[in-house]
Amino acid sequence: MKTEIKNIAKGALEEVNIEDGFFVLKVKNESSENKHFTRKIDNSYIQFHFCVKGGAKFNFNEGKYKVDVLDEHSLLLYNPQRDLPIDFELHANSWLVSILISIKKFHSLFSTEANYIDFLTDDNKDKKYYDTRSMSPSVAVVLNQILNYNLHPSIKALYLKGKAFELLSLYFNKTPDANIEQCPFLVDEKNVLKLKMAKDIIISRMAEPPSLHELANEIDLSLKKLKAGFKEIYGDTVFGFLLEYKLDYSRKLLEEGKHNVNEVGLKVGYSTASHFIAAFKKKFGTTPKKYISNSTN
Repeated sequence: MKTEIKNIAKGALEEVNIEDGFFVLKVKNESSENKHFTRKIDNSYIQFHFCVKGGAKFNFNEGKYKVDVLDEHSLLLYNPQRDLPIDFELHANSWLVSILISIKKFHSLFSTEANYIDFLTDDNKDKKYYDTRSMSPSVAVVLNQILNYNLHPSIKALYLKGKAFELLSLYFNKTPDANIEQCPFLVDEKNVLKLKMAKDIIISRMAEPPSLHELANEIDLSLKKLKAGFKEIYGDTVFGFLLEYKLDYSRKLLEEGKHNVNEVGLKVGYSTASHFIAAFKKKFGTTPKKYISNSTN
């Protein structure tokens, strides 16, 4: 599996080639401005775009036609008659996950159940198809797992491939209660929203985060449900997730060049520079100072 990562100020685009004819794009814009992304893609692909957070505006026909994809909504695109290059503006503080899969590969997944999928029927298979819809809680969970997994590099490829297939199966699932049996707690959208609130709280207060008990009280969930639900959605413990986020955020601050190493360490919650340097080196394999030097060369 090939992975290509392009870092941009306060954001990143990661393209993962799962296998021939099957890609996953992960785009985060953590800046205060909209950012423009494009990618060539031919008419043999089906596109699934999921706005996990914020919003995006997709442009077609050289900007003559536009489609908004709202927070926690998805857009499906397929047009066998013409190419549909990816061209979108990702709003400030927004996250997007896209699945690009060739119609040949996709059809093979449903070869015995083609009539189950609207645009695979004999009447529709050669026609363009568009669909927008809101996400189910189960789809939102898998998307957050795709964005936030924290696993050993040797199994990341297998994990992401499995999650991509899981996402497609949930997208087309027509029995809304059957797809969350493994975690009934997450069938309640209020609980999912509370866990998202917990994530936003620890990010906004990363320098002085609340304790787990304080966090559970603030979002009105039991400590047990906070721990289990957070790990189910974000693939890590509360403070494991926060550590990864803090270090990624510190890297982006260093790239901006507006703060020195000590200032960046303080901003993300390290009381001493030595602790920050040690944590940064453990994650990125180099010290903050050397990272700055390499980034500016």
